[in-house]
Amino acid sequence: MSEELLSQSDWFALWLSVKLAGITVILLLIFATPLAWWLAFSRAKFKFLVEAMVALPLVLPPTVLGFYLLLLLGRNGPLAGLDWAFSFQGLVLASMIYSLPFVVQPIQSSLSQMPKAPLEAAATLGAGFWDRFFSVVLPLCKSGFITAVVLGFAHTLGEFGVVLMIGGNLGGETRVASIAIYEHVESLQWSQAHGLALVLLMMSFVLLLLVYAFNGRNRKVAL
Repeated sequence: MSEELLSQSDWFALWLSVKLAGITVILLLIFATPLAWWLAFSRAKFKFLVEAMVALPLVLPPTVLGFYLLLLLGRNGPLAGLDWAFSFQGLVLASMIYSLPFVVQPIQSSLSQMPKAPLEAAATLGAGFWDRFFSVVLPLCKSGFITAVVLGFAHTLGEFGVVLMIGGNLGGETRVASIAIYEHVESLQWSQAHGLALVLLMMSFVLLLLVYAFNGRNRKVAL
């Protein structure tokens, strides 16, 4: 990409988007995996309520979610002491909530379809929980985890409404690539907007190509 199309602030916005997406996905894997496990195997009567809450960001307008997070973290909100409004930490929290279903649901689906016999055999042989998880569950469900990582990363990379509400548009602090594109369009800088948008488009397409190629190869091996 030519330096004429992307300024130093554009490159920083792009780097901030990648950093935000990477940290969000790592934290989501830590918190979403036990949640997906519970959703896959629990028979609790209120399970449908938790499933609805997890899926809510899929249908909720991003500005609505961002608005309530702003009330929560804002100057007079119950979590005002954290001072996360208009900060990178606030962006991470908002991104985790907004991208939660894109990470939980592929893992939950993969765990639900996992054959139980290898897990039971490992338990019979005395393997501990973490040993069974890393030696049996992860290899059997790797396509679900990879899909979750790619979808969570790509979805966070393109966020707009949520990050604008909770992070604002602070250059060098919270201005991610999607907001920088909007700012370029507002000021009729079409070439700069095109440069950033094209980079995001190519990154998202390559990520999806990788996950579809991986899952396609796994299906062939399984056959």
